[in-house]
Amino acid sequence: MIRHTENPDEIGLSEEGIRSACGILEEAVVRGKLMGAVLQVSRGGIALPPACFGRRTLAPAGSPVEPDTRFLVASITKPIVAAAVMLLVERGKVCLDDPVTEFVAEFGRAGKEGVQVRHLLTHTSGLPDMLPQNLALRSEHAPLDVFIQHICGVELLFEPGTRISYQSCGIAMLGEIVQRLEAAPVRTFLKRSFFDPLGLADTTLGTMKRNPRESEVKIRSGEYGGADAVSWNWNSDYWRGFGAPWGGLLTTASEMTALCQAFLYGGALNGIRILKPATVAAMTTDQTSAMPDLVRADRFRQRWGLGWRLRDRVSSIFGDLTSDDTFGHEGATGTVAWVDPETETTCVLFTNDPQGAAPLRPRVGNAVAASVM
Repeated sequence: MIRHTENPDEIGLSEEGIRSACGILEEAVVRGKLMGAVLQVSRGGIALPPACFGRRTLAPAGSPVEPDTRFLVASITKPIVAAAVMLLVERGKVCLDDPVTEFVAEFGRAGKEGVQVRHLLTHTSGLPDMLPQNLALRSEHAPLDVFIQHICGVELLFEPGTRISYQSCGIAMLGEIVQRLEAAPVRTFLKRSFFDPLGLADTTLGTMKRNPRESEVKIRSGEYGGADAVSWNWNSDYWRGFGAPWGGLLTTASEMTALCQAFLYGGALNGIRILKPATVAAMTTDQTSAMPDLVRADRFRQRWGLGWRLRDRVSSIFGDLTSDDTFGHEGATGTVAWVDPETETTCVLFTNDPQGAAPLRPRVGNAVAASVM
């Protein structure tokens, strides 16, 4: 699937820099600040072995994180679902300027006729991030189509194309567009179009059967936790099986590295092409700065491609030392994946401890970026 080496020097990475990145995670686990993590770095298409830390289960004496541990990666799902829509763009079934109502007629309720596919892909649609009924629907174990019905009825927060506002609801609609055009759930389309061709047997959007290699998530409080949320939080059978287009992907570090390498190298890996180079270029270059109606503050605050977030100056999500061409995404379960085309470096950091991961992800990113020789 991906080529490996044990020697960082062989791929132009300093051993000291990689040790530093791993030491940050090891120290956090030893001090009880982080439950578990896995880090994999690649350069030039060759990856170092996954470095594993801590445990994958909530029990203090639970099973350790291993190279084949599957993580719920949360919002890193978003650019993968965006890629499914972009594959339909390649096939002439969708254009970025098409109104969403062309594919989902009922989406036009509550004044949403002006929302285009482009707006969903760039977080400029005006849709809210989560539905007002999000917690209630999850506590009722509502299926995805019920969420879609509610999104179709929701009102916009602003005129499309005028602001950047992160919107999981918009990614849900991308999944619905795929389902309507392909007469198959987006999880099936992703498996058929991307995961199976690349040999990613451990990558699924949701899971129909729980796997003992899955990592649990350390949930402290808030929307996804608490004693009253046991049946619908990140660790529940309901949520793992739900397959949320905005956050339901399960995968391993190695298989996410393979996906990152496919995007790094123009949509192909080991001679297997999943996307055309022009498609990947559109997804990984700035699509928002040139939007004519975007407010000035948002134009400089964030940069988005189509599904992928681009490095910006007001965030250290990918660290402070990556190039301006870097793209990637983070996830609320404590994950991040980024690709720096300038140095041909990919970095996948999965943790199962959202609160513990928050201060660590940019530090690890800096150590990885600094290791490039």
